[in-house]
Amino acid sequence: MSTSYPTAGASAQAVPGERWIDLRSDTVTQPSAAMRDAMYAAPVGDDVYGDDPTVNALQDYAAAQFGYEAALFAASGTQTNLIALLAHCGRGDEYIVGQEAHTYKYEGGGAAVLGSIQPQPLLNRADGSIALEDIEAAIKPRDVHFARSKLLALENTIGGRVLPRDYVARATTLAHDRGLNTHLDGARICNAAVKQGISLREAVQGFDSVSVCLSKGLGAPVGSVLCGSKELIEDAKRWRKMVGGGMRQAGVIAAAGLYALQNNVQRLAEDHDNAAWLAAELAKTGAIQVSQPQTNILFVTLPREAGEGLNKALAAERIRVSMAPTLRIVTHLDVNRQDLQRVAAVITEYFK
Repeated sequence: MSTSYPTAGASAQAVPGERWIDLRSDTVTQPSAAMRDAMYAAPVGDDVYGDDPTVNALQDYAAAQFGYEAALFAASGTQTNLIALLAHCGRGDEYIVGQEAHTYKYEGGGAAVLGSIQPQPLLNRADGSIALEDIEAAIKPRDVHFARSKLLALENTIGGRVLPRDYVARATTLAHDRGLNTHLDGARICNAAVKQGISLREAVQGFDSVSVCLSKGLGAPVGSVLCGSKELIEDAKRWRKMVGGGMRQAGVIAAAGLYALQNNVQRLAEDHDNAAWLAAELAKTGAIQVSQPQTNILFVTLPREAGEGLNKALAAERIRVSMAPTLRIVTHLDVNRQDLQRVAAVITEYFK
């Protein structure tokens, strides 16, 4: 799930072949030569008929890695989240979700617009979690006056923050005890698993479904997978078709996602280390407030008068970042430590 922000260098004229250090998001990654080779060599078929062998291989591999019965390949994380909500909930049902969650805030209100599903947004705490007492209080009694509470939807990571494992266990247990299903927006769940040193299966325990983005830190050019029970995935297939997500010879892009899951999960630790290094370097300026990143996303609070000037200084050095509402920097596989040294030097020099 990608989010748009005003960007340093966005108005600069691109020059063919000119390399920018792009820290706007981990969605900007380019497929590697090995990934492109896998895409070129992928055997394909018609996925709407279910006979694209590469799509099927990706779905089987994802389901096995995350510990579910089945999986479904779709064009984007927004789409896998949407079809999950549509499969879990009916018209007039409600899903409980954080106010900062991508499914609620950044996906165009799709669940409400297309599914007549009412969101019940709750406050996200500083660590990204929702207080258990708030979840408990939000679950509606079975009464004709209320929407039917059907689903708890969490996000991990959320704003780069990793939800504590004990919290996830308690939240999903609470939901199940109260008759709710659970869905995880796991756009960056692989980052969470690597940070916590646990398996992908362990990272999604307690969730009836999970959406996993392949085009962020994992480096694929497009795509997401939804994992769940066989019954849920069959329902999701129908919803995917209905919202225009039925693809034909999709193995060409599924091959990139399969390569990403097989090769690029553990290397996320490098992105985490780079983000921590950059945060420490920027904090040395003393003129700005820098968050301590848990994974690959860090935020910098700037003096109000500094934004425009810093924007120009970064663009002049072919550096792109997200500038609002705070400076947002995301490390990824196409950015190395030398690149970040250059970024740190430009920002440090500006605040001298």
